[in-house]
Amino acid sequence: MSSYVLGFQQIDKTRIMAVGGKGANLGELSRIEEIRVPDGFCISTEAFKRVIGEKSLINELFDQLSLLKLEDRDKIGELSGEIRKVIESIAIPKDISEEITHLLSSLGERDAYAVRSSATAEDLPKASFAGQQDTYLNIIGKEAILKHISKCWASLFTERAVTYRIQNGFDHHKVYLSVVVQKMVFPQAAGILFTADPVTSNRKVLSIDASFGLGEALVSGLVNADNYKVLNGKIIDKKISTKKLAIYALEDGGTKEQQIETELQNRQVLTDEQILSLTHIGRKIEEHFGCPQDIEWCLVDDTFYIVQSRPITTIYPIPEVNDGENHVYLSVGHQQMMTNPLKPLGMSLMELISFGHRFKAGGRLFVDVAQMLASPDSRKMLLKNMEQHDPLTKDAIMTIIERDFIKCLPKDKEEQSDRKSNKGVSPANSEAQIESDPTIVSDLIKKSQTSIGELKRNIQTKSGVDLFDFIMEDIKELKKILFDPQSSAVFMAAINASAWVNEKMSEWLGEKNVADTLSQSVPNNITSEMGLELMNLADVIRPYPELIDYLQHVKDDNFLEKLVKFDGGQKAQDAIYSYLNKYGMRCAGEIDITKTRWSEKPTTLIPMIISNIKNFEPNAANEKFEQGRQEALKKEQELLGRLKELPDGEQKAKETKRKIDLIRNFIGYREYPKYGMVSRYFVYKQALLKEAKQLVQLGVIHDKEDIYYLTLEELSDVVRTHKLDYKLISERKDEYKLYEKLTPPRVMTSDGEIITGEYKRDNIPEGAIVGLPVSSGVIEGRARVILNIEDADLEAGDILITSFTDPSWTPLFVSIKGLVTEVGGLMTHGAVIAREYGLPAVVSVENATKLIKDGQRIRVHGTEGYVEIL
Repeated sequence: MSSYVLGFQQIDKTRIMAVGGKGANLGELSRIEEIRVPDGFCISTEAFKRVIGEKSLINELFDQLSLLKLEDRDKIGELSGEIRKVIESIAIPKDISEEITHLLSSLGERDAYAVRSSATAEDLPKASFAGQQDTYLNIIGKEAILKHISKCWASLFTERAVTYRIQNGFDHHKVYLSVVVQKMVFPQAAGILFTADPVTSNRKVLSIDASFGLGEALVSGLVNADNYKVLNGKIIDKKISTKKLAIYALEDGGTKEQQIETELQNRQVLTDEQILSLTHIGRKIEEHFGCPQDIEWCLVDDTFYIVQSRPITTIYPIPEVNDGENHVYLSVGHQQMMTNPLKPLGMSLMELISFGHRFKAGGRLFVDVAQMLASPDSRKMLLKNMEQHDPLTKDAIMTIIERDFIKCLPKDKEEQSDRKSNKGVSPANSEAQIESDPTIVSDLIKKSQTSIGELKRNIQTKSGVDLFDFIMEDIKELKKILFDPQSSAVFMAAINASAWVNEKMSEWLGEKNVADTLSQSVPNNITSEMGLELMNLADVIRPYPELIDYLQHVKDDNFLEKLVKFDGGQKAQDAIYSYLNKYGMRCAGEIDITKTRWSEKPTTLIPMIISNIKNFEPNAANEKFEQGRQEALKKEQELLGRLKELPDGEQKAKETKRKIDLIRNFIGYREYPKYGMVSRYFVYKQALLKEAKQLVQLGVIHDKEDIYYLTLEELSDVVRTHKLDYKLISERKDEYKLYEKLTPPRVMTSDGEIITGEYKRDNIPEGAIVGLPVSSGVIEGRARVILNIEDADLEAGDILITSFTDPSWTPLFVSIKGLVTEVGGLMTHGAVIAREYGLPAVVSVENATKLIKDGQRIRVHGTEGYVEIL
């Protein structure tokens, strides 16, 4: 048989480019013992290429299509319609139609067939494309089948298929279509079986949707299906829906909708025995393909036929641990305020500086807390930590504890486990070890700066493999600094003092969250200083209108060199270089070394500088800082005065004053260790990019940024050997694009189940959106939903709504009046800076960027932790 028409028995997964995802999967299914697949064949992509290759007009239209973007809706519709018309008008070549006729006569020419599209970019492990091309059911007779094959080819260019490809970056020239011609079965019931629960992602739960008649009614959303869930061979849940409609096949071809008799409408579609029999088939198919499957099935006279199986591409991957034990994974990204995926180089560095049981999944890092949950003491510590940090995570962990998913250890084993799981944990009773001496902070900062200065000097002399050995040694130094007990004790003393002040002032004076006001304008906060210094930078540029006009139109990162042509340009250039010298290693998502730093793309700062010029008067930074300092001082005096009037007031005031001093002297340092870390990262990065430049010159890699898709160890090998299989880079780039589309869970189990937490609070007004209160006060204003810092166009009085903020967002905080984020906790960067700037803030608001629309007027309740849309 030629390369144009292939029977299912001739097809396996290696023929994907010839028969597309759907065709390849049907070939594989036909090979599994006990699995019944209706017989059929595929018209290969070679036939498609030949048919369209014979029409030069089609290639011209393809070229026009390639130039279109998502916003060109009308043009997409017009061009795709034209291409479909041309394809449907082409006669199928005689030799191909004869092969099809020959196969049809051997299978049964008068039988009914389903004619389905199977694209080469469809039903793949990493992109579903399901439903993008057309399916035709109950087609009878050779002529009708040939006509519908042409229709399938044309359906590669429906408006929705073209739009989907543009959206996902697939080249129209490189997506080909095979057509599946498969014998129809006429089922009494049909549906879909997921071998992992599509709602919770639990890999141990199978979920079945079932309806009467053909499965099309269910797929097209015409009917509510029954839903059954099965765990470990037991039916754990059933939802029997009212099913009023079904689609059935007509005798002479085609299909029709039909009302279901009243007495059948609420009847269970599958018997319990059939449900369990189907789950057995599902597990067999999943085992064959090696990943969770979305399976289309039909039931004919108590026999199940499988008409399609594809990978479930929407569920979050699980860390690969095959020890048979139960594990509980917490997202590191939610704690680090960066839930985007990390590129391999960034991931390998994060792993090197981390403690504990770390695992990768979906391009993110997770920590396994199973050991901590196994011990009552460390469990208590984890829950207390999460109560402060992220109540949604705490609530999800409580759900896992209630299910007894992780068993408690006996006492002797618990002590060993505690010793392991407490490795690298900050000292809790830090106040006992530390006095409120502000020089401790300046000494720690000086020590960090000296160390970074040495690193910059010493790295200059390193290259090749020596550079990697040097970086590995320096990472040990970085870990020492990050987990220095004295450093941790300093900010833990301030965090504990804040908690004490909030608790006692609520108890003694009936005031909530007073530590928020006391934290305003503290010394030594490198992140809040960064925002204020950008306001000072705006002061330098403000007097020069021509310079401002130039900056407003800058697109090129070499703009700094051209500044000197303008009046005031030399001053502006010096001020920007000075700022970049101190803060240029920062950027959004800075925990990933591969992210573009401000020094590498200084245009990122321009919108923020322009915003400061527009929104503030000269010297506003000093005034803002002083205003916050005075408010904190006034609050302190007011609290101490009121305390002295209470029974035992002198003692209460004295203890409170000690705690306030700890907050004022030490809370600012909370931001410094991360600044030190990203400073070192930038030094490493510049040295690694020098090596990358040489690899480009040697032709080992195409582009210096290709090194981002290698781990540090792999990059070291490439530098040593000058050898690289470039396929690895391409695969990793595709993988990263896939990871970008995934939403990482806060908490998931080793069963793959995503556990979502809830806020347990009363007194929230109806319709309000709930979150975690992290900075007191109530503010009304216009919501600005901003997902990328580069798109920030803020006016004074706006309220920033975003997914997450890290230190690089701080310069925006000077312009806004309130903050709402989807991710965050009491001590994450956004919360610390919001308190210091006196901005009401609510964080950890699920789906805030979708629930709140840009431009809506909202009220943020930073003390109680909710947002009202006005």
